[in-house]
Amino acid sequence: MSIDNQLLHIHIISDSIGATATKVAQATVAQFPEIEYEIHKHILIENEQQLIEALESAKQTHGIIFMTISNSHQAYIAEAFATENNLVLHNLIQPFTKDIEQRTGIKPVGLKGSQFELSDQYFNRIKAIEFTLNNDDGKNPEALKEADIVILGVSRTGKTPLSMYLGTLGYKVTNLPLIPEKEITPILFKIPSSKIVGLTNNADIICNHRQKRMSEFGLSSATRYASKERVDEELAYAESIYQKLQCPVINVSERSIEESSVIILDVLNLPHKPRW
Repeated sequence: MSIDNQLLHIHIISDSIGATATKVAQATVAQFPEIEYEIHKHILIENEQQLIEALESAKQTHGIIFMTISNSHQAYIAEAFATENNLVLHNLIQPFTKDIEQRTGIKPVGLKGSQFELSDQYFNRIKAIEFTLNNDDGKNPEALKEADIVILGVSRTGKTPLSMYLGTLGYKVTNLPLIPEKEITPILFKIPSSKIVGLTNNADIICNHRQKRMSEFGLSSATRYASKERVDEELAYAESIYQKLQCPVINVSERSIEESSVIILDVLNLPHKPRW
């Protein structure tokens, strides 16, 4: 099939984190530098329903599937689906386990990602990180309902790095930027304030961060976005939202990400978890 001027869709389907399938897919497509491609990950597959949803997604894009599924029945379902729908599927586990079983007479144990000795805690953290990455900067308002922690703040108060750090601790985090001209999703006012935290900082520090950010993009730092007047306006607006929500507010001035994270967990009465 010619894919000139087309995007090649590669689907990773795995009952683990998909690392093996992703590496194989990337190594394969690297042989075709002129091809534009997109990788879709369907990981931590636990049941047939999730598997079928992943396969249907691949069908919609007529994608190529790289699969690591240890359950032989689920692998059979995937292969049958691919055959029926004329999809290319590379089963990266089953053919090799069958060969070894035939050679040794020993049946495979069928563990998910067994080479990593992954625990439920590890999987939960991977899910939390995926959730946090996918819901950064208010990308999906509906995710507010599912999040463990919701972080609010004006631009350059450190919402994203804090979210990512807390995500590595196993918390599903989403964050929303507070902009006076942008209407806030009504969902925010329907979730418990006990999982919301507002960030603030000294206006001069925010101005400095914004000016540096503009310079990094090769733009003039003398913009309204980086002006003291604008920052004061945004901070006042943010404070009004925090008061309406009756959520705790943390001043992140001169605090490291780790220090701010500890404070967030404390004020939200959440347990401190070790990193990995």
